[in-house]
Formats: sequence, C-alpha cells, structure tokens
Amino acid sequence: MAKKYKIAFLISHPIQYNSPLFAQMARHPQINLTVLYCSDESIKGMQDVGFGEEIKWDIPLLERHKYKFFKNYSPFPTIFKPPLGLINLNIVNEIRNSSYDVLIIHGLHYITHLLAFIVASFQRTQIFLRMEHPLSQELLKLKWKTLIKKIIFGQLFKRISGFFAIGTENREFYEFYGVRPEKIFLTPYAVDNNRLFKDYEDFKGKKNEFKKEIGISPDKSVILFVGKLTEKKKPMDLLRAYEKISSTNKALVFVGEGSLKEKLANHTIHNNVRDVYFTGFKNQTEISKYYAMADIFVLPSGIGETWGLVVNEAMCFHLPVVVSDVVGCGKDLIRQGDNGFIFKTGDSDELAKYLENLITSPQQGKIMGENSFKIIQQWNYKADVDGVIKGLESSNA
Repeated sequence: MAKKYKIAFLISHPIQYNSPLFAQMARHPQINLTVLYCSDESIKGMQDVGFGEEIKWDIPLLERHKYKFFKNYSPFPTIFKPPLGLINLNIVNEIRNSSYDVLIIHGLHYITHLLAFIVASFQRTQIFLRMEHPLSQELLKLKWKTLIKKIIFGQLFKRISGFFAIGTENREFYEFYGVRPEKIFLTPYAVDNNRLFKDYEDFKGKKNEFKKEIGISPDKSVILFVGKLTEKKKPMDLLRAYEKISSTNKALVFVGEGSLKEKLANHTIHNNVRDVYFTGFKNQTEISKYYAMADIFVLPSGIGETWGLVVNEAMCFHLPVVVSDVVGCGKDLIRQGDNGFIFKTGDSDELAKYLENLITSPQQGKIMGENSFKIIQQWNYKADVDGVIKGLESSNA
C-alpha cells in the first residue's frame, strides 16, 4: 500500500494561483495536506505596492484544502517588506507538535521561513524547498554576492531533502548553488488551466463584442499587456515598440494599475499615439474577456520577473506570446517562431519587428496561438502533484 504523507506547506499568504494547486494536492490519496499561511492580507484586502491600490481577489482562496493562519509579530506586518515583514513565532510550536512528515517551504524570504527551517531541522522533519529564482537573473548580480550566497546556500541546502523547480531556469539556479540533479523535481509553475480553458470556449465567439465595449474597431489586431504598470514590467518598452509599428491595423490594451500609468497615458497624448487603452486593474473573474479579445500577448519585463504566470493565462486563450529574454518562463513556454518570440530586453526595435510580423500575418498568429495552447496543456497542477510525489518517494520521506 502506498504511503500517505502528512505535509505542511508553508507560504506567505493565500495566492490566487496556488489555491487550486492546494485543492489538487489535497485530493491525492497519498497526501494529507495542511497549508500554513503567515498573513491574511490577501483575504482581507491589501494595499498592493505594485498596483498602487487595495486588492482583494474575487475568487475563493481557501476552499478545498486544510489551512491555518498564524499571528504575525512583525513591527512592519506586511508581505511587501521581507525579511522582517513576517515573523510568525507560533510556527515553532506548530512544527514541533504536529508530527508532520514533510515541510515544504515556498521561498526563503522572511524570518518565518528561517524559523520553520531551523525547527524542522531539529525535529528531523524532511524539508523540501520551492523557490522561483531563475539562473539567468542570478548571474546578473555582483560576483561577490553570489559567492556569499554559495557559502550560505551550501550550508542550508545540505539539510534539505529535495527541491521543487518551477521550470528550467529555476532548476539551473539550484544546480548553480550545488544541488545535485537527482534532488531536483519539476513542479511546473501553473495556473488554473481548466477554468481558463472553459472561459476560452465560452468567450471565443465574442471577440468583436468585447472590443466594441472599450471602443476598439473589429478590424484592429489587439496587442495585450496584463500586469502592474511598474518599472519591472517595462510597459514603456512596449508602448515605444507599438509606436514603431507601421501598420495602422493595431490597438494596444494595458490591463493593470501602477506608478507608470500616468506617464504612459501622457506619452500617448503628447505623441498622438492612437488606439491605446488603459482598463485599470481587472480581477480574476473579469480578466478572461481581455485575453479573449486579444490577438497577441506581450510581457516585456526586466529583472524580477521570475516566471510570468500571465503568459500561462494568455496561452490558455490560444494566443501567440512575445516576451523579453529576462522573463523566467521563456525557456519553457516560448519556442521561437513556433508559438511566439523572445526579444532582447529593452530592444523596442526588435519587439516592434515581431509585433509587425504578427499583425501583418494574422494566419501565422493563429497557428502560433494553437501551438501555445498545445504547450500549455502540459503545464498544469497535476504535473505539480506528480512532481511532489516523485520527490517524496525518491527521498523516502
């Protein structure tokens, strides 16, 4: 009979992308899961630093899995201020007294993560780590910083039973810091594919209707950006590339809020850039119609974009995707010229060339979008759970 594992999954706060994953894990016959949350900001509604407004997700975040919240004793209690933003002292007794077989820690950003790591080590509870870091961005850091991290991680990682990689870049990150390949297990970064596939089927005949709602002519090819309008996301690079597209059969839609929104809007006015639309922040139950109206999806982000789950979402809607060479998901989700393009970060000329190509060859864009859909079907929560089970069984947890 297969062993059943009592697992604690430690994470900062309920996240819209992770809740369906936890539900899938909880259904597995070999898993007895309890999610340990350090903050309830996303449940109560929080002032998101990137969006610049209060955010409260409009889909259930706590359904279909067991969970516990812990009091935060931080003098600066927020998820936006690592490492001191989360200091959940009661996590010590939770791990000491609950006899978990396995502790999965998502990230090593806060004091709470370190507390849990220390206690689990003394308890001889098997520890698994899931981080997001891509190697390509790590190598851009100063050498002395990576050398210090090699020393620190070298000691920490010796006590960890296994590592869950969200993709290729993340696997390479672990290996760079000395983790043996056989201790790394793929748990691909995923979104709720089934929900989005259903939305695509429901909305695919309403593209022109959705365009009309915000004033876009049906003959325009819609380029879509979804995310925070901040420096990290580089929306100005996209706007500049859009200006350089010679075709007039185009529209650009920015879905999101952030500190750069006013700058972007002013640029469009002062430079007479036509057919650019700013929708503001759209919640989970609203976002699908924007993917449904789009013809091309772009994520031009710079350093800090460790994955880019909006790319997964766009691919669920059969869209060709264009991303910068810094975006963490590029190696796994983008096949150059097959389902999208990767351009050099900050190179608006190269980005404009790819966008022009897709706008003037709509049939090619449709073929690439179908290829996106085929690729994304493999990046799902079932694959995550399979990776977790494989890791547990390989380590004899």
